[in-house]
Amino acid sequence: MEFELSEEHRLLRKTARKFAEEVIRPAAEECDEHAKYPHEIIEEAKKLDFIAPAIPQQYGGAGMDFLAQAIVIEELTRGDPGIAQAVTARIFGCDMLLEFGTEEQKKKFLVPVAKGDWVMGSAITEPEAGSDVASIKTRAEKKGNEYVINGTKTFITNGSVADFLIIFARTDFNPPEKHMGITAFIVEKDRQGYIAEPLKKKMGIRASDLAEITLKDVQVPEENIIGQLSMGFYHLMQFFSRGRTAVAAQAVGIAQGAFDEAFKYAQERQAFGRHIVDFQAIQFKLADMATDIEAARLLTYRAAWQISRGGNPAREASMAKLFASRVAREVANEALQIHGGYGFIKEYAVERFYRDAKITELYEGTSEIQRIIIARSLLGKI
Repeated sequence: MEFELSEEHRLLRKTARKFAEEVIRPAAEECDEHAKYPHEIIEEAKKLDFIAPAIPQQYGGAGMDFLAQAIVIEELTRGDPGIAQAVTARIFGCDMLLEFGTEEQKKKFLVPVAKGDWVMGSAITEPEAGSDVASIKTRAEKKGNEYVINGTKTFITNGSVADFLIIFARTDFNPPEKHMGITAFIVEKDRQGYIAEPLKKKMGIRASDLAEITLKDVQVPEENIIGQLSMGFYHLMQFFSRGRTAVAAQAVGIAQGAFDEAFKYAQERQAFGRHIVDFQAIQFKLADMATDIEAARLLTYRAAWQISRGGNPAREASMAKLFASRVAREVANEALQIHGGYGFIKEYAVERFYRDAKITELYEGTSEIQRIIIARSLLGKI
């Protein structure tokens, strides 16, 4: 293998795993049942630098690398995917600020996010523009020194708890190509016309926040533009490798958490006078599950390692997300099967992992999108 975990990485993993087992897991059932945002757990996570492990220290983060961030995501998700998402996604969109934000923007917005005092998000998806990002219809029209934004965003992580969002809106309405003319804006939640409605009754990761955002004549100053005017789409494309690798880490954590539940149950459950772990059929399931998880982990760590060294591994990140998300779904399914009828009731955590697994095949680009990216890379088109 081209990389090896440092002692710092190993210690971080140990600390995150302990936090997941002692703090996250005991609260998982309640947070899932009531779709409760875990404010108290987040306060504890702040003390251990789990909010922003890869943001530089000068902006309030822990100053570690992206592999460290992937490890934190994996281990916290192993405890509970919903709570882990609420903890680790509070900085969602920070890469845009880090790379293209002005120094003033970083000090004003990024520092409080990295310290865990604020929450941010990135609003891209619209009711008619999901995988096709370039088709967004939200408009930002210039009036004097301000822009007036109108539109609707949906499936926005942290939408109703964020202190501000990075909103992607069209500023050129007749561009030569549809990918052009999109601009990124910082939009604070207290601006008039900003309406956030939480999306309820989610299938999984219920402790995390998801919302629909309506923007009605929201006025933002020109200084809230991130990067270059009308170049938002191209700025955004630089960060999908990071987002997809983070989701792959989440998927690995889900798979490992489901496996842990199944392995424990198989050692305790008896049938026909024996523990079911002694049956070859169960042993084969566990062997296949463990092998797939390790393969997914290595793909994910490889992509994270490349990012840590300044790379933008589009193909490797898509491979990691495609494979790890499938493994999460399949391992959760097999884990539930090992539980039998008990896996079908909420008393057992495996039911929750089963529901949580599916989202990893959907956000940050569906599995179909990942296959397109991988195939285009093989053909030399990207």
